[in-house]
Amino acid sequence: MTSTAPGLRRFDGPLLTPDDPRYDAARRVWNGMVDRRPTLVARSTSTADVATAVRYAVAEGLELGVRCGGHSILGHGVPDGGMMLDLTPMGAVRVDPERRRAWVQGGAMLGALDAASLPHGLATTAGNVSHTGVGGLTLGGGMGWLARQYGLSCDNVLSFELVTADGSTVRASGSENPELYWGLRGGGGNFGVVTEFEFALHPIRTTTLTAEFSFTLDDAPSTMRSWRDLNAEAPREATFTAWVGDTETGPAVVLGFVWIGDPDEGERWAARVRGLGRPRSEQVGRPSYLDLQRRDDTVQDHAYRRYWKGHYFLELTDDVIELFLCRGTADGRGERLPAASLQAYGGAIADVAEDATAFSHRDTQFEFVTAARWTDSAEDDDRIGAARRYGAGLTPYAVGQYVNTLTDDDSVGRAYSAGKLERLTALKDTYDPGNVFHLNHNIRPSTATG
Repeated sequence: MTSTAPGLRRFDGPLLTPDDPRYDAARRVWNGMVDRRPTLVARSTSTADVATAVRYAVAEGLELGVRCGGHSILGHGVPDGGMMLDLTPMGAVRVDPERRRAWVQGGAMLGALDAASLPHGLATTAGNVSHTGVGGLTLGGGMGWLARQYGLSCDNVLSFELVTADGSTVRASGSENPELYWGLRGGGGNFGVVTEFEFALHPIRTTTLTAEFSFTLDDAPSTMRSWRDLNAEAPREATFTAWVGDTETGPAVVLGFVWIGDPDEGERWAARVRGLGRPRSEQVGRPSYLDLQRRDDTVQDHAYRRYWKGHYFLELTDDVIELFLCRGTADGRGERLPAASLQAYGGAIADVAEDATAFSHRDTQFEFVTAARWTDSAEDDDRIGAARRYGAGLTPYAVGQYVNTLTDDDSVGRAYSAGKLERLTALKDTYDPGNVFHLNHNIRPSTATG
């Protein structure tokens, strides 16, 4: 298959086949376990390219995967024997500082959005890792350090440009295709390929504050209960965070928060967290917002094998805290245990009515994710099994799950209520009745069989 195939003569971007020296780099994604080989990698440079590629894949019966940042834990963007539609050449961001708007192409990374908006003292909620794709994050919901003040990424989208399964281009906003607009805000990549997002931007301080206090596993339970109680008082500038995992000196628990606001006021809150227990070490700093957005980047770690499990909690009960600290074991100690984190929700996230968007569980208090990473394929079963055990122990206390953390053994019903699934299925019937876009956390059309 070459660029001279009749259906691709109008495709302007590079078309990579397995014999192309650029092919292996193009199919590589964040999870090193994903090693599938598409028949063709179509690197789109425009909305017209996307439409051409979608029509071609449908006409040729090729399974279609859409790749941007490549952060899907299951590697949805890499179809074995199919077509990978690679949006990354479409990474432009245009900002209007007077109107506080940003127009973002579908292949842009979060770092590009931040870099374009921050010189104007503006930003929007944009995840916690700069090399995440804007598209995948936003279509699933989009949690970030600004969410408690300004809502999720999807709450800040004013309009979408979308290529549908028949190669048509449509727009969706509050006034144009409003039901599709509803579904794109949390329904994932089920309805087409978004080629442009229009975001609302907000004025922010360019200096932030981060506070992290490390505790031993023995000291952590009582301190974490106090940390949980303090979170209930926290202003929207603060996003409380917790982490448990192994360090060079053994298991540790890190409690703290990220603060987007007046750093001096953030220091006062840091003192309150410090006073909750006896930290063995601390890190309180004032990074720029741009550095904050990059601090968890793992650009050079794409070779890691990865697996995760996620939950939403309405409350962090004492039992949940104990299970969080134990990491699927009796005492939180053992070989090859995954780390885990908690991030506070609330604030502006909960201000939006539950039925206003496809994104669900807006009354969540904390999101939990346990994440394992390793390099030796011989450890796959042990690492995945440990993460599953950890997640399973917390399942009875959870109310659902963020759609972007669903894995191979999670039902999409964990991310949406029955009523929302019904609405999303109706949208699927309208825009993708043949389930062309099924390499995702799939909302199946009502006519699907098998």
